[in-house]
Amino acid sequence: MNFRDNALEVLQQTSRTFYIPISRLPEQLLDSVASAYLCMRAIDEVEDHPDIDNTTKAEILRQMSADLQAGVAGIAPENFCRGIFKYEHILPEVSVRLGEWSLLAPESIAPRIWDSTAAMADRMAYWAERNWKIQTQSDLDHYTFSVAGAVGLLLSDLWAWYDGTQTNRTQAIGFGRGLQTVNILRNQSEDKSRGVSFFPEDWTTEQMFFYARNNLALADQYTQSLPKGPALDFCKIPLALANGTLDILSLGKEKLTRSDVMHLVEQAS
Repeated sequence: MNFRDNALEVLQQTSRTFYIPISRLPEQLLDSVASAYLCMRAIDEVEDHPDIDNTTKAEILRQMSADLQAGVAGIAPENFCRGIFKYEHILPEVSVRLGEWSLLAPESIAPRIWDSTAAMADRMAYWAERNWKIQTQSDLDHYTFSVAGAVGLLLSDLWAWYDGTQTNRTQAIGFGRGLQTVNILRNQSEDKSRGVSFFPEDWTTEQMFFYARNNLALADQYTQSLPKGPALDFCKIPLALANGTLDILSLGKEKLTRSDVMHLVEQAS
């Protein structure tokens, strides 16, 4: 098994949603988007780890950020995670292998992915220290940009790097925020059980649905503006699943069934 196949195997284990559109991308773009996804997943697993206290999470995330910022041409994978070796016994595989994911992308675009992941890790550290306390819509906007809106911007950079595709950056942020807000709605019970709520104070579930739909409307505009090609093929699938999940949640159901997912993917494809 070559490294790309192994990376896709890990990706499939961590996200069935994104495995499908990433695995269908042309080779160079596949390597870049898979690198970006796995790097983001590596730091996300630290943020969400149930057995690590928030202070330690912030320490690990800032060290990951520092290691990524020290990246240079020809760097060895282990140098990207030098500062987290002492936590290897409690971190999942996808986090421990951050250095490998960082070097999966072509050299001409890899530093953009390092930069985006480093910035996100610093933002995650900030939120871990605050115990993800969201008081106002401004806080919610701040958080959803930190962990998802910025991913929309990175994707726009990857499309432009690959074939010159130009996008509306405000809509790109909405694309990321919309998908993240659907996750917040889907996971609110689980978040509550660990003492975390991403709902602004006094917000109802209906208000969060409204926030999600407003951002998914931007995501729709973003996707519809894309020319035929790999960027459009990629974006249609997670957007269809996000809209489908929001519809299911609004009916009081917990999540899409596997057959629902396959049907939506088939329609989007």
